[in-house]
Order: sequence, then structure tokens, then C-alpha cells
Amino acid sequence: MTKYKDMTFRGKFLLWFWGIFGGGVLLVFLIFLLISTGNLGYLPPLEELQNPKNRFASEVFSSDMQSLGRYYRTENRVGVQYTDLSPYLIDALIATEDARFYRHAGIDTKSLFRAVIKLGRAGGGSTLTQQLAKQLWSPRANNIFERAMQKPIEWVIAGKLERLYSKDEILLMYLNQFDFLYNAVGIKSAAQVYFATTPTDLTIEQSAMLVGMCKNPSLYNPIRHPERALNRRNTVLSQMCKYEYITSEQRDSLMQLPIEINYRSVDHKQGLAPYLREYLRLVLTAKEPKQSNYSEWNQQQYLFDKQQWDENPLYGFCAKNRKPDGSHYDLYQDGLRIYTTIDSRMQRYAEEAVHEHMVFKQKQFFAEKKNRSYAPFARDLSKDDINAIMNRAMRQTDRYRAMKKAGCSAAEIDEAFNTPTEMRVFTYDGLKDTIMTPMDSIRWLKYFLRCGFMSIDPHNGHVKAYVGGPNFTHFQYDMATMGRRQIGSTVKPYLYTLAMDEGMWPCDKVKNVEYTLIDDNGIEWTPRDAHAECVGDTVDLTWGLKKSSNWITAYLMSLFTPNQLAKLMHTFGIKGDIDAVVSMCLGTCDVSVEEMVDAYTTFVNKGIRTEPLYVTRIEDNSGNVIATFQPRTHEIISELTSYKMIYMLQKVVTEGTGMRLRGSQYKLYMPMGGKTGTSQNHSDGWFVGFTPELVAGCWVGGEDRSIHFDSMDKGQGARTALPIYGAFMQKVYDDPELGYSREAQFDIPTWFDPNAGCK
Repeated sequence: MTKYKDMTFRGKFLLWFWGIFGGGVLLVFLIFLLISTGNLGYLPPLEELQNPKNRFASEVFSSDMQSLGRYYRTENRVGVQYTDLSPYLIDALIATEDARFYRHAGIDTKSLFRAVIKLGRAGGGSTLTQQLAKQLWSPRANNIFERAMQKPIEWVIAGKLERLYSKDEILLMYLNQFDFLYNAVGIKSAAQVYFATTPTDLTIEQSAMLVGMCKNPSLYNPIRHPERALNRRNTVLSQMCKYEYITSEQRDSLMQLPIEINYRSVDHKQGLAPYLREYLRLVLTAKEPKQSNYSEWNQQQYLFDKQQWDENPLYGFCAKNRKPDGSHYDLYQDGLRIYTTIDSRMQRYAEEAVHEHMVFKQKQFFAEKKNRSYAPFARDLSKDDINAIMNRAMRQTDRYRAMKKAGCSAAEIDEAFNTPTEMRVFTYDGLKDTIMTPMDSIRWLKYFLRCGFMSIDPHNGHVKAYVGGPNFTHFQYDMATMGRRQIGSTVKPYLYTLAMDEGMWPCDKVKNVEYTLIDDNGIEWTPRDAHAECVGDTVDLTWGLKKSSNWITAYLMSLFTPNQLAKLMHTFGIKGDIDAVVSMCLGTCDVSVEEMVDAYTTFVNKGIRTEPLYVTRIEDNSGNVIATFQPRTHEIISELTSYKMIYMLQKVVTEGTGMRLRGSQYKLYMPMGGKTGTSQNHSDGWFVGFTPELVAGCWVGGEDRSIHFDSMDKGQGARTALPIYGAFMQKVYDDPELGYSREAQFDIPTWFDPNAGCK
């Protein structure tokens, strides 16, 4: 103490200075020591540092390697490899954000001291590695003091990251992690959202704009603040020139270019194959079905789901399979890559064919129903019937559920649904601003006809095109796989198959007259044949099928029991209930488009049914194959029977109800078979057809069975569904890149003679 009193002022100052300085250094050392040992703040465990929990969206690809869409909860982030990055992107990032990136070990002391001395006016001093540490592990700070506490933790993490990863890996993680706004998380999403391109193909100026956003994406948002974004992009270009990544001539030339944004919002309802993507989402994330979760009236669905769970490896994939750490796969954040059998070109042709024809049929429907009080329903419905349908539809809306949950009375709900309000409604010309009551808007949407379409390669089951409706945004109920409707005369090939398999031949003769059958209850049933030709004549079975004769169908039904036909149809892949009654031979059962197309593969494939295959393989986010899927086949009928059926079903197209396909509109002159179908009151129109290489089917009808054309001419399957099939096949066979040939022939041996059994 005496010595301290005897010291000069200068000595005391130096003692205090070095004491404080030494104490500060010791305190900093102690803080970093505590952080490094995990005793202060949050330091990720080594395993997490070695495997950062990047949450990546899963991506769906077509068979021709086009991205169809992604699954994610909150972040549309898709990882890419370093080799997929444009070199301009790397150059721009280093030049702008961390010029000495390759020369430091996570902390750039020179930049840090410069930032401290100049109070941040010369840059923030954070390296790319520190920024990555912030992105991965620092929560959003509420104030400057919280942010100050996070800095030393990020420095420690940055040092550990530098020891665990190469520089290229750090750059890749940074670009895969950064949020570029508009659900564009990661560089792959950003390149697609802002420029409709890939990270590989980013130009210098595009790379500079995206890197410019890294400083503050909201401030330099090119959509909301294009001028700021342009100035920031030019700053990046100047930095690239400063560090000799580009020449001054390139810089000056590029700075004169405007920012050309090709903005594409990310929405799972948009893009190719939205119905397919939603179908796959439901299948992949399905849970093991428990019977107690299904109501009594839905037990058939339980049996179907249980069979899918037991037999289909794709159904419930995420719940059935585990990652190396033992947890189940998460479709929304594990970055799975799902490779489908869909061909993007064929999918586009299918969607075009659906849109073109549905617009045409919708105009016809509006014209027919114009000024009719019962529209869009059938004329035979009473007002009470229509009100019951509308009230049922009202109770299924979100508006109704919300008001009911809020405790609104029935009168209040009724008043709300019948009060005009401003709204936007769907039309094929785009959304339309109008004023109408919510009840009228429900009725308006019911005016629109619905459809389902699918095309399959019959030899390997690959689903090449899938359309579940006319517009996924507004009509999300999937009529390709979920919807089931009466199939009308498209059922007849199953009955003819039963006859052929029992030894009959296409040339067998039958009297074309009315036939009366007796059902199990002893009640007589005599089907009508509205367009009966050759009445009283003797005709062959080929004539009966190509003309879709109900009388010849009734004759064949008299030879078998309904149970025999029902059993055969189940082997053809019809999964739902089939009411085994004599009238089933005219297509009274409800079937999905998927099941019908699946069933018709049997004819092309020599009696072997090939189940639809939607996915060929699934990879994890590192590109490792974690599952492969193979087609499943079932032998249904003999080869000889399949040859007989191909012969007769070709006659349907060349001489029968499918002749329009041969006309000047579609010019489909290749070998082709198929069958039209129209249900009672023409509520449902069908066509299922096939060539040697493709099977495709289509259904068209109203949302409710009571919504249909008043005219049979406009509502029959040959007018509603066949044109979509025809347009699709025409587009496919006119595209040489797809590899389908009009010269391809059915694989039928030369010895086969359709008249052999009648000689």
C-alpha cells in the first residue's frame, strides 16, 4: 500500500491500465473457455455440429428429371451440391461478404478490429462462417444486448465449423440455408423463384443480385424495392471487379443492365401434376389404419387402406421406414427426393387436353342450363331436393364450421349465407370480382363439370400422366383415385371377358332381341336398348360389343351369375363394393379412373394386370437410395382370351362407338382398342382406351350425380370423355421425342384367328 502511494501518477495509470487490460483479457478468455465447454450459453453438441439439422423440403421429380414440386411446412429449402453452383455465385459471395474467406479460420481478426475501430462503418466484421453459425444456431435477438451475447458464441461455433468442414462445404451450407424471401429458402429455391432457373445456370448479374440480398433481403428485395436491389447488385459487381473476379469492362457493361426478374411464386397448388403431388403426399404420410378410426359406413375404406398398408410399400412410407438415427422420415423436412414415373411432357399434354375440352363442354353446359330455374341440376329434381343438396353443401364449408364453432344460431348462419357480399369466383378466364351471396357462390361452383384422367404403360405399370380435376386450386377433390362413379358400358368388356374365358368366341352368333332376366328376388329385369339396330337379326358378339348393345349384354349375363362377374371384376383390380345383381352388367357399380385404367392393362399385357406404379425410387438428401419400387402384376385371364378381347375392342374404335378417334379431328389410325361408357341419366361419361404402348382412361361428370346435361347427345361418354382421350393421344403420338410409334402392333401371334371357334 505504501509502495502504491509512493508511485507517480504515470505509474498508477499504467498499473490500472494493464490491470484492467489483463483482467479484460482474462475475462474474455474465461468467457470463451466457458462457452467452449458448454457452461455458458448454448453450444451445439459435436454430433449436431457434424450433422447440422438443416430442414430441407422434399422434392418430386418426373421420369424425365423435371421438378414437379416440393413438400415443406414453413421453409421451401432444397439442398444442392457444390458442383451445382455457378462459379459466379461463389465469386460474388466471397468478394462481397468475406474477401479473406480462404485465409482465415472462422474469425477474420483484421476485419474485426477494423469494424471495432470504425464502429461498423467499414463493415460488420462477420465472416461467412460466423454468418452460417448465426443462421444455424442463433435465435432472433430481441435487443442489442442479446445480440452482443450471441456474438462470442458464434465465434466459438465458427471455429469449430472450420475444423469440421472444408471451405467449400461451408459455402454450400451457407447458400443452402439463406432465406431469400417469398418462400425461397436456399439458393435452389431462390434461383427458381426469381429467375426460373437453376443455381448452375445463374449469370454473373443474377448471381450478384442474389448475393446482394444476403446483406439484408428485406431492404434489397427486388420485387418491392427494385431500385435498391439494382444499386446493391452494382455494388456486388464492383466488389467482384475489385478482387479481380471480373474485369472493369465486364463490370461497366453489366452495371448498365436492368434487373430482369422472372418471378414465380411458390405454391403447391400450382405447377404440373398438382393432383398427383397431393395423392403422393397422402400416401407417403399415411398412418397404419385402425378400424376404430373409421365410422360404420366407411368400413370398406378401412379394408382398402389396410390392404394398401399391408401390400403397398409406398403407402405409409414415412411411418414404415426409419432414418439411421432411428427416427421416422419426415416428408416435410428431411429433403427426400421422390422420383416418379410421370413424364412431364405427357403430363402437360394431359392437362392441356383436359383444359381445352372442359372449357368447350362448360360453354355447352352453361348454354343448355341458361335461364333454367333448376340449374345446374337435372330438370327432374324438385325444389326440396335441390334445397337439400345445397344445405348439405353449405354445412361442408369452412364458413359454416367457423360460425358454428363461434356459437352462431341457425338463423344467423342462414342470414350470413344469404347476404350478398363482395367476392372473387372462379371462371376459366380467371378469377372474377363480383357480388353474390355465399349460397349463390356454392351453386356457382357446382355448375362446373369435373373430370379425372390417367395414362399407364401397361407393361411396367408406370403412370405417365395423372389429372384429378379441371383446376386443383378450386376443385381439389381428386377424381382420378379418390372419386368413384358409375362406369356404365365400360363394364361390358369384363362380362365379355368372362364369356371368352369360358370358351366363347367373338364370332359366336346371338339373336338381337330383348332378354328378360330374373334376379335373386325373383323380379324380372328387361334392359332397354335406346339405339337398337338390327332388331331381330342374328349378330355376332363382336357386333354386340362394338355397338354396346344392352340386349346382347343381357344375353351374356343370363349365362353367368352376378357373383361370377363380380369376382372377375375384383381380380381386375376393382376394389370397392360391387352389388352382385343382374343389372350390374350395365355398369351400376362405382369405380375410380385409376381402377379402370389398371384393369384394361390386362388386355394389352396378355392377360396379366399391371398395377399402377407412381414412384420408382426415393433418395435421402445426400442422394443415397433408401427405397426402390417395382411393378406388381397379377395373372387374370389366359393369353387367348386377351387376344379375343383386343380383337373386339379394336372393332369398337374402327366400327363402333369409338369411331370418332379415327376421324379427321384426332387422326388416330394406329392399332387401338377401347370402350365408351355412359351411366344412367348420362350423369357419368367414360372412355377407356389402349394402344400397344399406352392405356388411358377418362371420366367427366358433375360434382353431384344430379348435375348433368339434359341432352343425352351432349352428355354421353363419346362426347364428354372420349375427346380428352383423343386429344391426349394425338399430342403424345405427334411428339417424336416421346418415342411412341403409330406403327407399333399388338403382340398377338400370327396363328390367332378370331373366327377359329366358329369354323
